Amino acid sequence: MMRMKVKFLIVCSFLFSIGSLVAQTDSKSKEYHVAIGGKDGQAGTREKPLRTIMAAAKLAMPGDIITVHEGVYREHIVPPRGGLSETERITYRAAKGEKVVIKGSEEVKGWKFLQDDIWQLELPNSFFGAFNPYQEEIRGDWFWPAPKERKYHRGAVYLNGHWLMEAASKEQLLKDHSSKGGWWASVDREKTSIWARFPHTDPNQQKVEINVRRRVFYPDQPFVNFITVDGFVLEQAATNWAPPTAEQEGLVGTHWSKGWRIVNNTIQYSKCVGIALGKYGDHYDNKDTESAEGYVGTIKRALAFGWNKDSVGGHYVGNNKIAYCEQAGIVGSMGCSFSTVEHNTIHDIHIERLFTGAEMAGIKFHGAVDVSIRNNRIFRTNMGIWLDWMAQGAQITNNLFDHNDLDVFLEVTHGPAILANNVMLSTKNLSMNAQGVAFVHNLFAGKIEVIAYDSRLTPYLKPHSTGLVALKDNPGGDVQFINNIFAKGADISDYNKAFLPVLLDGNIYLEGSIGVATNKVNERMGEIHADAQQQMKSYVMHAAVEKDALIDTNEVAEVKFMEKDGEVYLAFPFSEKWSKQKRNLVTSKSLLPTVISQLPFENHDGSALQIDRDYFGEKRKSSNPFPGPFESISKRDKPQLIWSESKKLLH
Repeated sequence: MMRMKVKFLIVCSFLFSIGSLVAQTDSKSKEYHVAIGGKDGQAGTREKPLRTIMAAAKLAMPGDIITVHEGVYREHIVPPRGGLSETERITYRAAKGEKVVIKGSEEVKGWKFLQDDIWQLELPNSFFGAFNPYQEEIRGDWFWPAPKERKYHRGAVYLNGHWLMEAASKEQLLKDHSSKGGWWASVDREKTSIWARFPHTDPNQQKVEINVRRRVFYPDQPFVNFITVDGFVLEQAATNWAPPTAEQEGLVGTHWSKGWRIVNNTIQYSKCVGIALGKYGDHYDNKDTESAEGYVGTIKRALAFGWNKDSVGGHYVGNNKIAYCEQAGIVGSMGCSFSTVEHNTIHDIHIERLFTGAEMAGIKFHGAVDVSIRNNRIFRTNMGIWLDWMAQGAQITNNLFDHNDLDVFLEVTHGPAILANNVMLSTKNLSMNAQGVAFVHNLFAGKIEVIAYDSRLTPYLKPHSTGLVALKDNPGGDVQFINNIFAKGADISDYNKAFLPVLLDGNIYLEGSIGVATNKVNERMGEIHADAQQQMKSYVMHAAVEKDALIDTNEVAEVKFMEKDGEVYLAFPFSEKWSKQKRNLVTSKSLLPTVISQLPFENHDGSALQIDRDYFGEKRKSSNPFPGPFESISKRDKPQLIWSESKKLLH
């Protein structure tokens, strides 16, 4: 009965969309202009523009373009419809060369000085309408307040564009004399009172803004497909926590749709999530789903509600700056599948540690089926990338990770997944609670931490599909490390022994790195159920197998990282002698299939995989490729430019 109801809802949504579009499908596409000096109700031409983006959204049909001109727009865009295909999209874009800012906040004045840099503002509750973020609490599955009884609200206070953090109580705010400032609020039946510490600042002489809107760009229904959001600054939204088992809202969000393009934007200052590519909502949201069994139920309902390649996912997120989000820069439960995330700069995610939970990262995806994450720089996050459950076919390639607590976390997924040509410079590069992964041509400068066994039963899928095959527990191992460089600080010793095979070939180990040739036995466990001991008895412990390793301990080879004016340089003593150790080009044929899902490593279209390009896109030697991310080592005696903010990566 549940499946029939869900299918009925999908059909109704589809028919509603088709019905509203039919009159426009054969007509010529239009361009609507929006400008601060415009007026809603006008024609929306360049000469007679509209005043609000939402007014244009109500008019736009597939193939139409909404061009927004310079200025600050304080509104929540709720697109009522999407496009029909890649070639018949609805495009929202900033006018070329013009700065367009869309905010979920309002500027406020009238602060009254109390004492010691503390100011107070009182607003009638009517100022906020039906949604008051200073009354609404952050909540959801896997959201863990610290301490447990603490209340966190969706509001925020911004001083000259940068936010202040919420205090636990009014008393704490009054006692805190730090230079960071802060705020606390209370709401009664008639008014909202906000107390804020503005260190050495009169807020009435500066720009002070407060959150008033839940989101900035987000449809209120699923299946609003083929939308482009291009060239805006989108910021300051009162988003809620976005768990994988409930509706995932973001400052910008696709809401269980297909084929969005989110490009060339700055997306920042979301209380929880910047971009949400994830799940729709239903009456199961945040109800008895906070478990592995609960998420399996979520997956089955999502399959009934259109989780397949033809209906959901396939988004492109490119060339954005995503920052200052306290949960995640980009999140997506299943709705992220078949998407590409590239050429983005993601930083300062969960950096304030305002609250905690299990969903925080620069990119946090569940069900990252055939997802490509490539050519991004991710820094100053708690975790750079966290792929959780069903990262089957995921490719993490040509990324720069630095100054993260952890660069990449792979959890309870059975593969195949591949990490290639990445520069990983944080003190901890990998946390592995997964199998079926190949690590190829990476530079590791940090520790690799491994979970030996996790008894959760998690799915593997049909190839390049969302179709479930079976559930399986998660023994450690079934990993391949090929043609990598392990520099000072790198430590792979957790993989000395594992329940599934560990294969290493053609790697370089430099002074200060730790390989697998140790007596270490890893006993670190993940989630362990009552029958875990019996399950573990079905596996035999394997010693890692290493071939053609080159241990170069002549000198300490330190990774030196330099950043200036948006450009990142790497100084590292690459050596021509490393090419004398024979290596093979990594391909689908050279990589062993995964143990549990029994699938080959291949491209998303099913064609043969070849790691025949390096970090810069340069062609690798087919007969004896150089180890690590860079094929050419000419001029490596000087710092190498590896990231340019203005050019993104150099290819």
